[in-house]
This record gives sequence, structure tokens and C-alpha cells, in this order.
Amino acid sequence: MTERKQPMAEANRISSMLNMVLGANRFPVKVDEVALEYSRQCFADSPVDKVQGEDMDGLEGMLAANKARSKWLIVYNSAVRSEGRKRFTIAHEFGHYILHRHDQDRFECGDDDIETGDGNERDIETEADKFASTLLMPLDDFRKQVDGQPVSFDLLGHCAERYGVSLTAAALRWTEIAEKRAVLVASRDDHLLWSKSNQAAFKSGAYFATRKNTIELPQDALAHSNNLLDVGAQTQSTRAQTWFPREPASMQLNEMTRVAGQYDYSLTLLLMPDAEWQRPQHDDGEPEEDTFDRFVRNGQYPVR
Repeated sequence: MTERKQPMAEANRISSMLNMVLGANRFPVKVDEVALEYSRQCFADSPVDKVQGEDMDGLEGMLAANKARSKWLIVYNSAVRSEGRKRFTIAHEFGHYILHRHDQDRFECGDDDIETGDGNERDIETEADKFASTLLMPLDDFRKQVDGQPVSFDLLGHCAERYGVSLTAAALRWTEIAEKRAVLVASRDDHLLWSKSNQAAFKSGAYFATRKNTIELPQDALAHSNNLLDVGAQTQSTRAQTWFPREPASMQLNEMTRVAGQYDYSLTLLLMPDAEWQRPQHDDGEPEEDTFDRFVRNGQYPVR
């Protein structure tokens, strides 16, 4: 039985090769060229033969083999306005190629329904997203960009520009290495679209079950239509109970909000101190993955 490939290990293997050939200052990754050249060098009998954009109705990206499985095609939605989103989509489909091509010969990845949802041992869409995020934003380099600096949307915007990804993708990447509890929320029309809690936040119960429920923004949230100003990023310190009623009354959190550029939604980053207590995790509790997570689950959400 063939051993399952690990998404981050495979992406790091390619990154190491790129570092050797191009040096550390090689960003943003030319992921379409990498997919073509790497597959030809390493899998000459069945390489990625073409990467192209098409106006795709209801899909963000696709990976497909010819009948002989001797060539593969990566397609991304050319109608998407964000170049970062397109880059992430190509990386996501390349992830399917590296990780999953022996399991099936066609992958169609949608806007809001990218995950397989089949309940099997692994979620291939999440794996493809992890591969894409690691390939485009290697953790060692990402840390160099943010270490020692207070997080802000300006800082995350710098990362998004460096790696050629969306602000959403950069923010999601940052939550993975945040020292404290962090929750990223996308909202539109005063309702949550999706949210992503890092492990520390999720374990303390600071997460939103956006897949299963329609959740309104708190009235006092910066992103609420009563409070949102069209002046770039906004920040405030507020009671944690504004967002998470079961937090201690004395707990404060830092909230920062910014309209996500080309997408008609707002991003809110909630930064919280360490939990004073740990709430038991319910059997049905699971981290909510934004659909960007998917192609992002980064960048690219999001339209996602």
C-alpha cells in the first residue's frame, strides 16, 4: 500500500528545491511554472502539461487527466478578480496533483463547496489547502516577516504582497503561528460568512459554528453596519463577552477590522489573552474551516 503523502512535507520539499535554485528572495512563487517544471522533472510519465484560466461557472479550479492519464491539466477561474486568489487556486490544484492524483483523475473545486464532505479519514480539500499555503508562504520566511512586530492589517498586507496572495490567506497563515488565541472572521450584511480559530482559541471554546448556524455579528462589532467606517482598518479594545458570552467578564480582547479589498465582505481579527479556563469540548465540536481555507481555504476566499 502506498504511503500517504503529507501536504506540508511535500510543499517544504519543493520549497527547499526553490531555495537552492533561486535563493531565499524568490517570492512570490511562480506557481504555474513550478507545477509544470516540477512535474515534468519528477513525474515525466504523467506531468502537468498545461495551466490555463477559463471563465468557470460555479468552480474555482479543476485538475483533470486525459484518458491515458499521461497528462494533467490545471484550470483556474479567470473571472476571479484577485490575482492572489488565482495563485492560491493553482497551488491548491497542484496540491491535488502531488497528493491525490493516484486516487482519482478529476478534481472539481467549487466556490463554497470545496471540501469532499464524505466523512472519510481525511479531507483532501484541507490537505490541498495546507499544501498551497505552505508552498506559497513557507513558515520560516513568514516568521521572518512578522516576528517582533505587533500584528496589524498593514503588516498582513505586506505579507500578502510579498507572497502574491490575498489578505485573507495571509491573515489565515498568521493565525497559525499566533502566540495567543486568535480568531479570524469574515462577515457580510451583519452576518458571519465563515470563521477560523487557531488551536488555542478553539480549545477554549472561542469559535463559531458557521457551517451549522446563521450567526449575526454582535451589535458592537466594528464590522457591524452601524459602526463600520470606509476608512481602511479600524481597531478597538472591547469585552471578550461581546463576541464570546462565556468568557470571563473581566476578559478584554483586541478587535481589528478591514474591508477585504476586492471582495464584498469584511475581515475581523480577534486577539485574545490566554484562556483562564478550558471548557470541555463537545463531541460535535470541530474547528470551522472557511471555505477559503480551502483554497484558501487563504486566499482567497473567499469569494469565498
